[in-house]
Amino acid sequence: MSDTAVETTRAAQKERTRQALLDAALALSQRQGFAQLSLRQVAREAGVVPTAFYRHFESMDELGLALVEQSFSTLRAMIRDAQRDPDTIANIIDASAEILVRVVKQNKAHFAFVARERTSGSDVVRDAIQRELELFISELGVVLARLPHIENWSSDDVKMASGLFVRNMVYRAELVVQAPDGRTDVEEEIKRKARREMRLIVLGFEKWSSDA
Repeated sequence: MSDTAVETTRAAQKERTRQALLDAALALSQRQGFAQLSLRQVAREAGVVPTAFYRHFESMDELGLALVEQSFSTLRAMIRDAQRDPDTIANIIDASAEILVRVVKQNKAHFAFVARERTSGSDVVRDAIQRELELFISELGVVLARLPHIENWSSDDVKMASGLFVRNMVYRAELVVQAPDGRTDVEEEIKRKARREMRLIVLGFEKWSSDA
């Protein structure tokens, strides 16, 4: 085996171990909360010795930050999906409600992690989640700024509108996390209410003035 192949194999193994630690922390945090986890617990769950942990993360806080980043990469992908056909605000609202439920169901553990840790986690993780939410608001604002009645708003006003959407989405995502598996009726009700609330927000766009 060539030196390049050996290095590639080692890098792949290192990445698998790193992901195993992330997966272990995510699974354990569902039972007792991330702030209560110990390095030894996570290493044991991942099937590695505690000293191996430090080859990937300097501390539990660093591991927590990696989990936050991983979780929000899903949210950013959700925005990209929702704006594939952004001709009208109705398209974005309908797409967002559908995509929200689908993506949260597919990534329940990550969304549950964010929902739980954003209010009761460690300071480091909680602050990281808040920063990611602010970035999420800014990214959605770029999409909204292209829509009718908003294109001439100030950046502060666009961010305010985006924040209303994001807070609605976060709340509805938490309801999807809590919904029993297989309850499509509950999921449909979540989507219906999400659409109605987003449309209610949009009703104010045309009449909004920064001087209000």
